[in-house]
This record gives sequence, structure tokens and C-alpha cells, in this order.
Amino acid sequence: MNTSNITNYKPKDFAELLGVSVKTLQRWDREGTLKANRTPTDRRYYTYDQYLQFKGVQPIDTIMKIIYEDISDESKIQRIKEVLSHAKELQDRNKSYRRTESQNQ
Repeated sequence: MNTSNITNYKPKDFAELLGVSVKTLQRWDREGTLKANRTPTDRRYYTYDQYLQFKGVQPIDTIMKIIYEDISDESKIQRIKEVLSHAKELQDRNKSYRRTESQNQ
């Protein structure tokens, strides 16, 4: 699965990304733990923002608000560092998926 430019995920791909089963995603959807979005034909899908929320990473617009606020606040600087660390983790994971995908072709 190449996740480098994906913004919407099928349940199978999203489950793989999170390290859970599709059945778990379905249960979380029913329980309201992680609600799936639905297509007009009622198929489940998930977004990149949902992935970030699941991982505890704030979406980009929140990061920009943090940056434009008083940057001298040490806690905000720490939050930015955490977000950048998560972004690096995602980038590394995407590289790994691309390598695996190209070897399998």
C-alpha cells in the first residue's frame, strides 16, 4: 500500500495503517470510538485527519495556529516538536511501504 498521497483510505488499508483488523474498525464504528465516513453508496472510508487524530497528532491547521500564536511559550514549542516527530514517523513508514510495494511488483 502506497500511502504517500492518500487522503482517503479503504477500511483494509486504514486497518493496516493502524495495526488493527477490519473487524475492529467496524466495531469501533458501531461503538462510536472511531466513526467511519460513508460514501453515497454507504461504503466506509477513513481520512488522513482521522489517522492523525488516532495517533494524537493535530491537523495542519491547528499546527499553523500554534505557530502564529506566541511562540515563546515553551509548551507550544514542545507540541510543535511532537507533531514534527509524528510527521517524520509517517514519512518513514510511507518510504517503507513504497519499498515493500516496489519489491512485490
